Amino acid sequence: MNLAYLVLLLVAVGGWAMVQGRKHWGKLAQQASVWVLIFVGALAGIGLWGDISQRVMPSQSVLQGGEISVPRAPDGHYYLTAEVNDTPLRFMVDTGASDIVLTQADAQRVGIDPAGLVYSGRAFSANGEVGIAPVVLDRVAIGPVASDNVRAMVNGGEMRLSLLGMRYLQQFSRIEIGDGALILIP
Repeated sequence: MNLAYLVLLLVAVGGWAMVQGRKHWGKLAQQASVWVLIFVGALAGIGLWGDISQRVMPSQSVLQGGEISVPRAPDGHYYLTAEVNDTPLRFMVDTGASDIVLTQADAQRVGIDPAGLVYSGRAFSANGEVGIAPVVLDRVAIGPVASDNVRAMVNGGEMRLSLLGMRYLQQFSRIEIGDGALILIP
């Protein structure tokens, strides 16, 4: 039914274009070829979207044996998705951070009220000194590796993404970086 509708629409638009352009066949042919090229380009973009999106924003995958491969993003960082309290959160892997550090928005998404926290700790970041509040996450899972009662911090300042620090990464038996990927081996 959708195909019949599209054919009918094409006949109507094409008929209108031919009636309007019957005195200028050369210009009508030029405009028709431009539209055909736009249509072919759109189809090629749709067909190649999987490859394009993987290059622009690569995503992690679980390999045989439970290894997790995290491709390096175009900005040189490694980003992965972890399930925190059954909510998927996007993290930047930060080997310079000790703990998991949540943005206030991510803390709220996993059921923590940032306004009710006590920001008693201090951390020094690229943006200067910020207050941090200690929290305990019920569950954190990356692929087949899951942990309960995970210690984390909520950042009291502005932060673009939550950070996945070394304390959590040490749960993996091995971490490898090479060939444009971070490999986490359980």
